[in-house]
Amino acid sequence: MSSRTVSLIGISLVMGLGAAWMADSWLSARLNATPDDHLRSVVVATVEIPFGQMVEAQQVTTVRMPMDTIPDDALDSTDKAVGKIATFDILRGDVMRGARLSEHLGGSTLASLIATDKRAISVRVDDVVGVGGFLLPGNRVDVLATKTTSAGSNNAVSKTILENLRVLAVDQTAGTDKTQPVVVRAVTLEMTTAEAETLVTAQTEGKLQLALRNPLNDQKKIATVAPAPAAPVMAMAAAPAPKRVVRSSGERGGAITIIRGIETKVVNIR
Repeated sequence: MSSRTVSLIGISLVMGLGAAWMADSWLSARLNATPDDHLRSVVVATVEIPFGQMVEAQQVTTVRMPMDTIPDDALDSTDKAVGKIATFDILRGDVMRGARLSEHLGGSTLASLIATDKRAISVRVDDVVGVGGFLLPGNRVDVLATKTTSAGSNNAVSKTILENLRVLAVDQTAGTDKTQPVVVRAVTLEMTTAEAETLVTAQTEGKLQLALRNPLNDQKKIATVAPAPAAPVMAMAAAPAPKRVVRSSGERGGAITIIRGIETKVVNIR
C-alpha cells in the first residue's frame, strides 16, 4: 500500500471523526437548550367553533408563538378553554381569548352568553318580522315600533326605538353554523334593563319590526325629536280695524258711528 493511500485514509478518518463530533455537539446543544424567552405557549382552535357552542378538548391545541403577537388575555392551557362557551364565532387557527369565552356555571348555555350588565328578552316574530328568516344567533338588529296615532284611525307612525342589539338565540337555538334562511317564531335579544322596559312597552302599544344590521356597523343614530314650542297662554290681540256704520236720516244728512276698540263716536253728516 502506497504512502499516498495511507494519507488519504488517515485524512478521511480524521474528517469523519470531526463530523461525528460536530453532529454530537449540535444534538446535545439542542437537547439541553432552554426554551426561547421570546416564545410562549398559547391555545388555538383546530376547527371552527360557532357562537354559543361549548368548547371541547378535540377542538383546541397548544402552539408556541412570539410574545409580541399574542393578545394579553390569550389562554396558555387547553384546560382553561375546554368547557367554556364561545361568545363569538371562532375560526380555525384563532387564538383562544378570555374575552371570547364565557364560563358555563350550569343551566342553559344561553345564560352564559349574556353580558353581566344585560338581560335577554324574547320577541315573537313571523317570517316578516324575522327579516325573512335570515336572523341567526350573533347577528345585530334594530327594533322599529309602529302604533296608530288615534283610536279608530288608519294613520300610523313608525320609529326606531332600539339599535344594535345582539341576537342571542332564534327559537331554542343559541348556536348555529347554518347560513340558509330559517323561519322562526321567537328571537331572543340582548339588551340593558332600560332597553327591555322600552321594548315591553312598545309591544303593548303596537307592532314591532326587526331590521338586520351589517356586522361592521356598530353606530347608533336614533334621532331625537325636539319638542314643539308651546303656544303662548295669552296672545296680544290686534286692535280691531275701525268700523263705520252709516245711519241715514232722510234724503239729506245722516250720522256715522265710528268704533275704535272699546270707544264709540258718532259723527253727524249734513
